Amino acid sequence: MKAIYPFLLALCVGCSQPGVVKVNGGRLQGVPSEKEGVTVFRGVRYAQAPVGPLRWQAPQPVEPWEGVMVCDKFSPICPQPGNKPGTFYGDEFYWDGTPEENEDCLSLNIWVPTKALGKKAKLPVAFWIHGGAYMNGYGYEVTMDGDEWAARDVILVTINYRLGTFGFLAHPELTAEQGQSGNYGTMDQIAALQWVYDNIAAFGGDPSRITVFGQSAGAMSVKTLLISPLSQKLMAGAIIQSGGGLSTRGLTPEGTQAQYDQLGKAIMDSAGLPTLADMRAASSQEILGAMGKYMAAGGNYVMLAPHNDRKVVTDSFEMAFLSDALPKIPIMIGYNKDDMAGLGGEAVDTFCELRDNMGYPVYEYEFLRELPTNEAHPASAAGAFHSAELWYVFGTLERSWRPFTAADRALSARMLDAWTSFCKTGNPGWPAYDAAKPYKELFDIE
Repeated sequence: MKAIYPFLLALCVGCSQPGVVKVNGGRLQGVPSEKEGVTVFRGVRYAQAPVGPLRWQAPQPVEPWEGVMVCDKFSPICPQPGNKPGTFYGDEFYWDGTPEENEDCLSLNIWVPTKALGKKAKLPVAFWIHGGAYMNGYGYEVTMDGDEWAARDVILVTINYRLGTFGFLAHPELTAEQGQSGNYGTMDQIAALQWVYDNIAAFGGDPSRITVFGQSAGAMSVKTLLISPLSQKLMAGAIIQSGGGLSTRGLTPEGTQAQYDQLGKAIMDSAGLPTLADMRAASSQEILGAMGKYMAAGGNYVMLAPHNDRKVVTDSFEMAFLSDALPKIPIMIGYNKDDMAGLGGEAVDTFCELRDNMGYPVYEYEFLRELPTNEAHPASAAGAFHSAELWYVFGTLERSWRPFTAADRALSARMLDAWTSFCKTGNPGWPAYDAAKPYKELFDIE
């Protein structure tokens, strides 16, 4: 599954070439996907490489180019610890290895019905943010494909963004330089969303009909985009998959920027990188390994993630929700039966009840299908576990080693119809949550 960066330049002979679109900066050439009638643009750069002096800076616009960029290869992915073979998720999703890792990773991928290219089709757009605890993952994992979405006349966009110490590290010198620090991965997500908003019409999409969706840390990222003043106006709907809901109990004040800065300094000091100059001169592997050195030196385990920096993120999700500061858009939210603690159940029910009381449509679901096991495979765990629904949401069952059946394929088609229906209409095809008569759609084989 090795990826080669895609920007092969070709001479442009006119602008009527099939699959060529004009975007900010120049022209892009898509290629036929595996599914007939679908064109895919792989590895489209949405920001400059965040390397050298741009490491730990807000993403910068792409520099214009000449000719046509042929988008036929996925880009490298952000350096990350990864899910190794022999681990549960390593064997479930990453058994074929991972692509090339490089900080020059700020790219997105677009699957579009070929018939829509170059036309004012105004198709709905789905903008996917992958999970991985903010430290792992990428936008073209084995489960993630847009063929079935495009076949249903929804343009699918998936993205890469900076992770871990590359994407969410705060530091006193960075704050002194920029006024705040951390949240670089969130800024990448917003830059990618803005790029889609500005350019998707060239692909036949409608910028006023973008649904942002994600799973796990990707779903938590969706929640962050819902409250960020930099992204609220860029989305028409949101889907939160296994990202938690809302708990009105035990809300505590968030840490200050200074506290996040000191944590970041302790991490970098443990890696022998005491100054910003040292940090920017260090190799990718040194930055990637800094967290391990911090914990080996006695630091507590910590997951670097978005935080309130008073600019990109200006409140906690809970406080923004309770003050009715989210966009007035339809939201779909759900979880898996055997999900991680805190990501489903009461927290999601509370979210739906309060959202309905505010007068906005919200749709709840639960994924119940216990995945079929394969005795010949060492990690063939049963259950509707965290991330199990991804095979179904993207229609990629045939890529798994699990013995999926015709009933699984029917369930996948049902879920694809629901997700794409939500993107088209703001309604997935079942009743909105009513606090007086709660409804939750259940997904299982028949």
